[in-house]
Amino acid sequence: MLRIETLDKEHHRSDFDCGVPELNRYLKNIARQHLNRGISRTFVLVDDAVPTEITGFFTVAFCEVFVEKLPREYAKKYPHKAPAAKLARLAVAKERQRRGLGMHMLINAIERVINVSNNLGIIGFFVDAKNNDAKAYYEQFGFIPRPDRLLELFLPLATLRKACDTVSGHL
Repeated sequence: MLRIETLDKEHHRSDFDCGVPELNRYLKNIARQHLNRGISRTFVLVDDAVPTEITGFFTVAFCEVFVEKLPREYAKKYPHKAPAAKLARLAVAKERQRRGLGMHMLINAIERVINVSNNLGIIGFFVDAKNNDAKAYYEQFGFIPRPDRLLELFLPLATLRKACDTVSGHL
C-alpha cells in the first residue's frame, strides 16, 4: 500500500531517479537540510512493502507574491504583497511514472495547503511548471498562468477545494 510521509534519514535518497538531474540533486543533497531549517517540507511517497524506497516526492513552502503579477481579476483583491503556498517540486521515480502517482501527491499537497489555510492566511497555491506539458498538467486542476510568466501558475484559495474534488475524482 502506498503512503505519503515526511522525508527522514531512513529514506534512501541516493537511489531515487526521476530522470531530471535537478530534482534528483535536490532530493539527495538539499531537501533534508531545508526540512531541518524550516525552509520547506518534503514529503515522500513510499510503498509499505519497501518503506525506505522513495517512489516519488514533493516539496511545499510558503512564499510571498507581488499581487500585480497575478491575473487582473485576482490582483485587485489583495494588498501589494501577500502570503501564499508553493509546490516547489514534484517528481516520480522513472520506473513508476505515468501511473497517476504525481496526481496522488498533488492531491495530498492541495489537502495540506487547505489545512494550512484554515490556520494561516494565504491567497492560494503556486507552482512553476518546467515546460508546456507540465503547464497543461497543472491547468487541468484549475491552476491559472500568470500573465507575464506563463509557466508560473496560481490556484486561488477560493478554488483549492474544487481542485481537490476534481483531482480526487480522477483516482
